[in-house]
Amino acid sequence: MYRRFLAAAAAVVVSVAVPATASAQVAHVVQEGETLWSIAADHGLTTGALAVANGLSEDRHVLAGETIRIPAAEQAGGAPSGAVTPSPMGAYTVRQGDTLSAIAARNGSRADQIAWMNGLDPDEPLLAGTALKLPTGAPDATDAPTPASGAAEAAPHPTQETVAPALVEQVALEHGVPSSLATAIAEQESGFNNALVSSANARGVMQLLPGTWDFVQSDLAGYALQPASAQDNVHAGVLYLGQLLRDTGGDEAAATAAYYQGLSSIRNVGLLPETRAYVASVMALRQKYGG
Repeated sequence: MYRRFLAAAAAVVVSVAVPATASAQVAHVVQEGETLWSIAADHGLTTGALAVANGLSEDRHVLAGETIRIPAAEQAGGAPSGAVTPSPMGAYTVRQGDTLSAIAARNGSRADQIAWMNGLDPDEPLLAGTALKLPTGAPDATDAPTPASGAAEAAPHPTQETVAPALVEQVALEHGVPSSLATAIAEQESGFNNALVSSANARGVMQLLPGTWDFVQSDLAGYALQPASAQDNVHAGVLYLGQLLRDTGGDEAAATAAYYQGLSSIRNVGLLPETRAYVASVMALRQKYGG
């Protein structure tokens, strides 16, 4: 599923003007399962700021072992270094079908930050019409795009759940799909996090687009998938991977590439460089789950 395809200079005023240097940045070696979004969140940055600091697209898949530059918060336009809690900025009015995780993903922040700032239980559903404060660096409510009618209800729905690798392995075995391959893809896509929503609207553990979910539901599943279930997100992703394996004659590398880029895109333009990197990362991750 090919889904990935503002640099602003910040002046820091002190008693003696000193230009920003590379020493203000910290090197971070990407660990298995990390994403650009999760690294940014861990350092109190927006995904956009981290992407700009590294010359990357916000939807770029980062690979284990890759070095990412973590800019100083002042350079990135984020919260001051060492801040314990984010300061509020503006407000966002909850719309029908919104979740904390989806709002956080759209604004480059974290669901637990938004919940803390607004005194909310992150496991409880949001009420339409509720005004939420957003962390510093998140776009104001007036900047937030309004979804098309009905878009908020599109499946699958992100939920505040993570799944164990063993669950993905079990589901893969049920559907006759190589368990190590399915589990590696789940880790690469989301780190087993069903709350993850990409800026291209791919959702859940297996990062399924609504159109892919609908295809699996209508053509592959044979039973009603629950859109708010992390387990059924895994089922849907595994069923889709199984179909890609059939479409590619059982070629696991080709099926993995198609999962990321899309089979029709590969047939039309060939493998993109980022697709090759994605396949290499997935194949490396497989070794954790039996190869």
